[in-house]
Amino acid sequence: MNHHSVNVNLSHDLSGYEIVIGDGLLSQCGKWARKCLSKDVGKIVLVSNPKVFGFYGKQAEQSLRSAGFSVSHFLMKDGERYKTLRTVESALQFFAQTKLSRTDAVVALGGGVVGDLAGFAAAVYLRGISFLQIPTTLLAMIDASVGGKTGVNTSFGKNLVGAFHQPRGVLIDIAILKTLPRRELTAGFCEAIKQGAVGGRDLLARTNDYLSTGPVGEFSENIEDSNFKFETSNLILAHVQFKAKVVAGDEQESSNRADSRSRKILNFGHTLAHALEKVTEYRYFRHGEAVGHGILFAAELSKMLALCAENDVKLLNDVVHRAGPLPGLANIDESEVLGAFAADKKNVSGSLQMVLLKGIGKPVIVSERDIPRASFRTCLREFLQEPA
Repeated sequence: MNHHSVNVNLSHDLSGYEIVIGDGLLSQCGKWARKCLSKDVGKIVLVSNPKVFGFYGKQAEQSLRSAGFSVSHFLMKDGERYKTLRTVESALQFFAQTKLSRTDAVVALGGGVVGDLAGFAAAVYLRGISFLQIPTTLLAMIDASVGGKTGVNTSFGKNLVGAFHQPRGVLIDIAILKTLPRRELTAGFCEAIKQGAVGGRDLLARTNDYLSTGPVGEFSENIEDSNFKFETSNLILAHVQFKAKVVAGDEQESSNRADSRSRKILNFGHTLAHALEKVTEYRYFRHGEAVGHGILFAAELSKMLALCAENDVKLLNDVVHRAGPLPGLANIDESEVLGAFAADKKNVSGSLQMVLLKGIGKPVIVSERDIPRASFRTCLREFLQEPA
């Protein structure tokens, strides 16, 4: 299977960077890294977690060493709750002990948590060193690894501490997907549905058609089929192209933009998602699972406010359910969720900004000041009480 490439063109850096997508690319990551990085780079720290490193760490290290890099690895604990300043400090200490210089680099091998943390550590170490992304989850492949958002969670909110630090390249090896558990696949497909909802009917229909070809639970068997692998690669390509286009048009998510191509539209479904993650201490939901609930809530609120037609809301419900079952909401406290909204990073001038829909592919950014409080609370209460 031939590989695909997508260029991310950035306003402040005319060269931008390239995202490559293909089958079996991990074994070539050394040559790829050498192409992406300055010839002066001698040392690389590979940031991963024990589970991912157990599957792919040795292969990645061997390939990087064969390209002439001196390689060491830092393993963080697995899970969103470990994406913290404490873990960043441990990573930075490791960088210093390894004597990484400003001409060296960090490689993130893992899902969104690893990529966010490694990217943030690279952004602040020596005021910024190069880093590369090798995403190992579907969610990270189509979303988290693209666009340069890095950050950590704190007691006062999700991703409130972070930096924009673009990778020098992204390598997506779809062969890695065969080791993903079902919940991680569901999480990734929910992010794909989010992008389809704001990106347009063609992207959503393509995602829906793909999910209709077989249950997510049978993905690991199906991915061995060459035709299925081809379709998977093409779907990932379509989502990466969409994300790259949005990022190129609004690289740092300008606070004064509220148009339909603002980078803020990628936050569709994330207002409730971040609140759900925070009130459950990042232990109950995979990020994409929380986004799945957030998509459905934002769609229901859009319908309640007479912005979105019922048939579009039904379509989103159908597609989300095709992505797989989501954890239930029975034990989620409404008042705690409302409190979490107040700490959301999407607050601008003291008002939370939510992404709602006027229809599929027609996102609209709405200030909470323009949403009747009673309607919002009623929609939230009914949503949290609805059986799974």
